[in-house]
Amino acid sequence: MKKLLFGTMLFALVMVVPIPTMAAVDIRISIPLPPPIIFPAPPQLIVVPETYVYVVPDVQEDIFFYNGWWWRPWEGRWYRSYHYNRGWVYYDRVPSFYFDVDPGWRGHYRDRHWHGRPWNYERIPHQRLHQNWKSWHNDRHWERRGTWGVQGYQPRPQQQRQEVRHERQQQYQQRPEVQRHQQWRQQQPRQPQVQKPQGQQPRQPQERVQQPQRQEQRPQGQQPQHSRPQGKPERGEVEHRK
Repeated sequence: MKKLLFGTMLFALVMVVPIPTMAAVDIRISIPLPPPIIFPAPPQLIVVPETYVYVVPDVQEDIFFYNGWWWRPWEGRWYRSYHYNRGWVYYDRVPSFYFDVDPGWRGHYRDRHWHGRPWNYERIPHQRLHQNWKSWHNDRHWERRGTWGVQGYQPRPQQQRQEVRHERQQQYQQRPEVQRHQQWRQQQPRQPQVQKPQGQQPRQPQERVQQPQRQEQRPQGQQPQHSRPQGKPERGEVEHRK
């Protein structure tokens, strides 16, 4: 009888007094991952003129390398990884470099011309890229030594480049798969914010949403093939791992 009375009192106490740990709500949204791409060997890449973005020209899907990360768009969403063939995670925005990439780069690659000028691009082995991409970026290698292999290359004015970026961004937003993904995002429930109880020190949970910043940060030091870059996500990034 005493046990029954004690249990009843405890249940009533739980119903009346809010418990902070019960306020946390864990909302997980399942986001599909892109299908795998089979590479018989580590891919070779080329650098896109006027950028430090590297692309894999020998596959149909777009795969980019930038700032130590591999990037891949699929069905209106973006994914990134520190491997070219696995480990993709959802990236909750369009990476900043993308609107600097000419959408017609494949045609220019096939014709070996970049906007009417001969383009003697260099095929860069995977391992060489990982060993040198950071020094190439810091030393402005492709501008100072090779002008990206484009004969008679002349850089465009900054204002013109900004106008081109804006135009590409508008065209990207008009893609059906991008619009479908935007509609899907708007329909997802927002995760409620939990108020911290007064008089207690805030706990340090494991973060699913990393701290934002404006640009993708380059990894610290040279990155071997199997080491994870130290880049941080941009503002608003949410990663979902499978």
